[in-house]
Amino acid sequence: MKAHDGMYIGGAWRPAAGDEVIEVVNPVDEQIVATVPAGTAEDVDAAVRAARAAFPVWAATPPAERAARLAALRDVLEARKDEIAETVTAELGSPLALSKAVHASVPIAVAASYADLATTYAFEEKAGNSTIHHEPVGVVGAITPWNYPLHQIVAKVAPALAAGCTVVVKPAEDTPLTARLFAEAVHEAGIPAGVFNLVTGLGPVAGQALAEHPGTDMISFTGSTAVGKRIGALAGAAVKRVALELGGKSANVILPSADLARAVNVGVANVMSNSGQTCSAWTRMLVHRDQYDEAVQIAAAAAGKYGDRIGPVVSARQQARVRGYIEKGIAEGARLVAGGPDAPRERGYFVRPTVFADVTPEMTIAQEEIFGPVLCVLRYEDEEDALRIANGTVYGLAGAVWAGDEAEAVAFARRMDTGQVDINGGRFNPLAPFGGYKQSGVGRELGRHGLAEYLQTKSLQF
Repeated sequence: MKAHDGMYIGGAWRPAAGDEVIEVVNPVDEQIVATVPAGTAEDVDAAVRAARAAFPVWAATPPAERAARLAALRDVLEARKDEIAETVTAELGSPLALSKAVHASVPIAVAASYADLATTYAFEEKAGNSTIHHEPVGVVGAITPWNYPLHQIVAKVAPALAAGCTVVVKPAEDTPLTARLFAEAVHEAGIPAGVFNLVTGLGPVAGQALAEHPGTDMISFTGSTAVGKRIGALAGAAVKRVALELGGKSANVILPSADLARAVNVGVANVMSNSGQTCSAWTRMLVHRDQYDEAVQIAAAAAGKYGDRIGPVVSARQQARVRGYIEKGIAEGARLVAGGPDAPRERGYFVRPTVFADVTPEMTIAQEEIFGPVLCVLRYEDEEDALRIANGTVYGLAGAVWAGDEAEAVAFARRMDTGQVDINGGRFNPLAPFGGYKQSGVGRELGRHGLAEYLQTKSLQF
């Protein structure tokens, strides 16, 4: 076990204000792998003050120079990607292959995209007799989740820095080690002191202190809808800019003309990836009544092949939550066709890859975000019924549509109340905006839209 000390504030590692620590547990074997300081309001205040002091110079730095620092950061992340992957595996439990392919690699692509955007974005434009300036919001408080510990940091920090903002990050308490590695990468990349700051700590203490601190101009939060509502209320009370990327209960709509086997197999893989701990996972599979029984058989077989190939969920608390939902599904009458609530191993926070059939739209497992490897297969009568079910939750983060004809899939997708839809297995694009409708959040991440979140607009009339 390694005992880490200090917060990254003002370009250096400083001792924490208090003595409390957070134990970081490996979800695979339940062993403590490290401790980090549990930050206090005093630590947050020091970090915000450092960010505030650094803001005027960084905001005035030419975009090309900010881009050069982001490019250097990208290079450091690339050079340390194996170490990053191993760290994610140690604290999240993600299989090493997934950590390398996704957790370490995607943030590199996102950082690269903002190094490019910083040089091409129109921070100044003309409109008639006016000149419009897009200026940095100021000091950003970024509160990030544990499910994609590096990607979620980079998706906030890279656009904020490209815009000219300074940042204080409070990472999730379950996965703070990856955040510390990122701080080291920032330092190595030569990003000026105070532009990026890191405070580890508990959400109700350090997270709340950051959200309500009078020195922050914007709060960017990714996490549950329940916590997002509280963050939004704190930020709103001070009339701060707020960006919220929250929960999801995404629908995977398989139209009758689709390649059923491919759509179902890809859909199962989507839910099982990262042990189901993905807010945009397609956890509701919608299948036409004439193809329903075949789809259920394919899904059950596909889930059964995963077995021990997926990693654990992040914590004992999360394991209990997911198993509780599986038990709730059984109690409400859904038919279990794969997996179940019993733990597959004596040690570690593992959950069986689970598939439910005969799920009706009003069931708890079809309405609430489970955040585990649990798929619900629902039956629909026709396209209008499918659309009603797809749109019939409080969420609207992502989704998928499959059809034999792309235009048919697009026509359906245009009617879905959700922020991002994959068409026939469309691939991830770091330049496309990501964010939700309804209670899935406010604002967008990634690409030009993600950069715009960290800018405010001033017009000069001539």
